[in-house]
Amino acid sequence: MSRIARRGIHYLQRLNASNVSTALLEKGQNRVIEASLTLIRERAKLKGELVRALGGAIACPSLLGVPLGHNSSFLQGPAFAPPRIREAIWCGSTNSSTEEGKELEDPRVLTDVGDVPVQEIRDCGVDDDRLMNVISESVKLVMEEAPLRPLVLGGDHSISYPVVRAVSEKLGGPVDILHLDAHPDIYHCFEGNKYSHASSFARIMEGGYARRLLQVGIRSITVEGREQGKKFGVEQYEMRTFSRDREYLENLKLGEGVKGVYVSIDVDCLDPAFAPGVSHIEPGGLSFRDVLNILHNLQGDIVAADVVEFNPQRDTVDGMTAMVAAKLVRELTAKIAK
Repeated sequence: MSRIARRGIHYLQRLNASNVSTALLEKGQNRVIEASLTLIRERAKLKGELVRALGGAIACPSLLGVPLGHNSSFLQGPAFAPPRIREAIWCGSTNSSTEEGKELEDPRVLTDVGDVPVQEIRDCGVDDDRLMNVISESVKLVMEEAPLRPLVLGGDHSISYPVVRAVSEKLGGPVDILHLDAHPDIYHCFEGNKYSHASSFARIMEGGYARRLLQVGIRSITVEGREQGKKFGVEQYEMRTFSRDREYLENLKLGEGVKGVYVSIDVDCLDPAFAPGVSHIEPGGLSFRDVLNILHNLQGDIVAADVVEFNPQRDTVDGMTAMVAAKLVRELTAKIAK
């Protein structure tokens, strides 16, 4: 638990001990939540109006930061990732063109609506049930401003559940999910936390928000992970068979018959030689070019995506993993924008 969250919880415990009414606390929490959603709503509205005024965009990725780390089972550094990723995207060490030739400086290609103020909300004692709803509502606010599509910056992997839920509910049906990760994140309730970053895809599959779930890069999976995969019909592609599966995975066609494709990239899908700044280091992963080949060749309409689990507190001094995460965002942008 972060220092800010601990301070907020202790503060509320003192208020409760002083017999401050629950109704008073909830009223204040509701004001904070509404103010948070208002900021996202108005920024999304402004960016949507700008993109529509410029014309010509059918789909425009919009960055939405969710700086949440408290549902991590190990380290909580991913809460600090969104600003580091943004900094790396625009740091000037490379040009603004993606490999497929999209220009990020064109606001019709990429825009940004800011961050959900996770720690400020938690500091008011808001529990995770309500926090997950705030994240979902924030995603829906972005989607209401067509042609904006949410490209979410985590944060730990627990954020994928409220994001996918929002996307599916807003579009009116399930999506196909391409999930790149060292871990399947499909425990029923890891360490007793239903919102654990290790349980996000269990919640997604239970909710019926995905038709197909393809998990690629897996190399740390337990018996429960495999059993849960079978229970939900998950297509799990482990690194030990990647050479055999490569041709199929580099020519995926997803989203037909459903509402589109959702892409979730946990930075630890990559071998730590490429991305050491993660909480859970698992050798034997994908190369960066492996990931790009899968993304570039993917056939399907990507309606939303996330990049999660970058931990700046474990990055190299020169910010190598931040640049890797930024490049993933850049190339997802190019894949979504049209």
